[in-house]
Amino acid sequence: MKLRSLLLAAMLLLAAVPSEARRKPQKFTHETVDIPAVQPRAIAVETAGTQLVLQVDARGTVNTVHYGAPAGDPAQFIGFNQGGHHNFDAPSAYPTAGGRFNGQDALHVRYSDGNQNTELYYTSHEVQARDGVTTTTVRLKDYVTALEVDLVYDAYVPEDVILMHTVIRNCGKKDIELRNAASASLNLTPGKYLLTHFYGGWATEMQIDQTLLTHDTKVIETRRGTQTTQGNNPSFLLSCGGSFSETDGETIAGALAWSGNFRISFEIDQSDRLNIVSGINPFASAYPLRAGQSFTTPEMIYTWSCNGAGGASRNMHRWARKYGVWKGGQVNPTLLNSWEGAYFSFTTETLLRMIDDAASMGLEMFVLDDGWFAREHPRNSDKAGLGDWEVNTDKIPEGIDYIAKYAHSKGLKFGIWIEPEMVNPDSNLAAEHPDWIVQSPGREIYQSRNQWILDLTNPAVQDFVFGVFDRTVSLSPDIDYVKWDSNRRIMSFGSPYLGDEQDRFFVEYIQGLYNVCRRMREKYPDIVVQCCSAGGSRIDYGSMRWFNEVWTSDNTDAITRARIQWGTSLIYPPCVMGSHVSAVPNHQTGNVTPLKFRFDVAAAGRLGMELQPKTLTDEEKALADRCIQSYKGYRDLVFDGDLYRLSSPFDSDFYSLMYVSADRRRAVVFCYCLRFQNHSIGGHVFRMQGLDPELRYTVSELNVDSSRWWGNGRQFSGAFLSNGGFNPVFKKANTSMVFLLEAAE
Repeated sequence: MKLRSLLLAAMLLLAAVPSEARRKPQKFTHETVDIPAVQPRAIAVETAGTQLVLQVDARGTVNTVHYGAPAGDPAQFIGFNQGGHHNFDAPSAYPTAGGRFNGQDALHVRYSDGNQNTELYYTSHEVQARDGVTTTTVRLKDYVTALEVDLVYDAYVPEDVILMHTVIRNCGKKDIELRNAASASLNLTPGKYLLTHFYGGWATEMQIDQTLLTHDTKVIETRRGTQTTQGNNPSFLLSCGGSFSETDGETIAGALAWSGNFRISFEIDQSDRLNIVSGINPFASAYPLRAGQSFTTPEMIYTWSCNGAGGASRNMHRWARKYGVWKGGQVNPTLLNSWEGAYFSFTTETLLRMIDDAASMGLEMFVLDDGWFAREHPRNSDKAGLGDWEVNTDKIPEGIDYIAKYAHSKGLKFGIWIEPEMVNPDSNLAAEHPDWIVQSPGREIYQSRNQWILDLTNPAVQDFVFGVFDRTVSLSPDIDYVKWDSNRRIMSFGSPYLGDEQDRFFVEYIQGLYNVCRRMREKYPDIVVQCCSAGGSRIDYGSMRWFNEVWTSDNTDAITRARIQWGTSLIYPPCVMGSHVSAVPNHQTGNVTPLKFRFDVAAAGRLGMELQPKTLTDEEKALADRCIQSYKGYRDLVFDGDLYRLSSPFDSDFYSLMYVSADRRRAVVFCYCLRFQNHSIGGHVFRMQGLDPELRYTVSELNVDSSRWWGNGRQFSGAFLSNGGFNPVFKKANTSMVFLLEAAE
């Protein structure tokens, strides 16, 4: 018994002391690498109405000391101390794991020896200007590991927008691992910050959530892989005074240009400063970076305004129309989409008659949605055919070119639907290329919507996906529009192509997608392409650089669309919002609303229809023609005007917004009553915005024979309309009015 006790004690003692076999000891030295001293300086990144100031101290540490209204000569910030005790907790422009900093990190690197400390110091910076864009590159270096980091700031001067991204270079001799590589870190001075961000699900995208930030870390993120904006959106607004206003107060808007897993974290430290770190989500993405390689992060987009959320939105929209959306601001055609009118059950005759009806109502394009392809595994439901992209001649024996040419003969453009990233198990593609499917060895490949997802990390799959687009467009020279769908998220993730480097998967999937999109645009720059992902599950500035518009939501109900479109407009320009008039009872919600109300809601974006026109009465078709024709008269304002949100559907029974031309001589105003409770109300007062107070405007209600506003057809000053004199009368729920304002000569 005594011997047994001695043996047990010896075993415990051995277990407590790491053996050479289990742990290789490192050689430590008290000698440190000399960090060259630098001349303290301030670096300003400036737009027409904003200023971001970086401070470089004598040690070479780079801190963010100001973002907001211009503060004059940036040299005034030299020596400006926000760092607390010994400046150890200074607001680093790009905080790293290790070193002196102990807050949330933007960069976390594991080196070949297991060390995880990085300290970056200023080496140089340069400024380049071109066509209204000023690029400031600040170069940093870790002198121990030879890691180099460039902080890149692109200032879009007239738009008051700054884009931030980072280039990380492994200049050492051994491989490293990026455990976190954020796009940007932004530090803000102590204050109250109300965070407005977006959540939702299928058919309820871009709902609004607001949180007053406290001494904690608030995180917005997704780990879905694809369809990443179905739950949360990689964007936000910060009301710097602690309360939300459309018109007043400092507001910052931010959006990450990335379509994959993202993470945006907000941390208020012990000094009450706010640090925002944004970028690719590090979840399952410890990215290997070999010696000599570099990694470029996606761009983080920022704007600041002293005119509340409305001012920040308009800055973002102006930038997006010029730089962030493929051919942004271009007027895209009104259309009839076949989906809710025919679903999978159609023939050539069905489609031709829908085209006839679309032309008779004044629409400009017909889009053939899902169900036109696959022969051996015909696409008669969502259970088969994805991956087999040949025309189903049982449905359309004449072929796609016949349908497209018929549309053109009726004066319509023609569009078609694809979902090239996906495959049904019941398809030839799944049988021929099981190694192309996202999967984890030995585990079930889970289905969602009866389909699997293709592995876009694989170059061969990228070639296939591009080929789907290429071959589809080649079916007819008269294809003008493609609806690109993506109907599921990634589950049980893994790539046969990547082998033992699975940490690359989530990053390289999106890079593969972008590679396909780049090839698409190099060959087909003029085709209008809609980004659809079961509705609004890929609404982000990463995808919008390749697409002309987005399908805002599969939910076409006008009542719920009011909130979805309002939330979307806080960050994204209304010109990208596909919005359709559909049948009642609505197929998603069962709601029954008047046809005019449905048109007036849809007309606040890119107007379309999604129903079977033969179900409409002659009177309804006449109203549709009237609404479509009036929309064509003001849609330039929707696509290229400035948006002013007058009343929120989240806060009121009355919802209103308006678009104003750049010269402020024309505007269109949308007013909606979502719920009605009080017959004693004489009229709801909306205060218009964006008008010239000195100009006189003729106000005309559209799409009615007699207006419910006492001033219809009269002239009023911009001051009168903006300061309480506009009071349309609503007497029923789900009613609406649209007014055109034109400056008198």
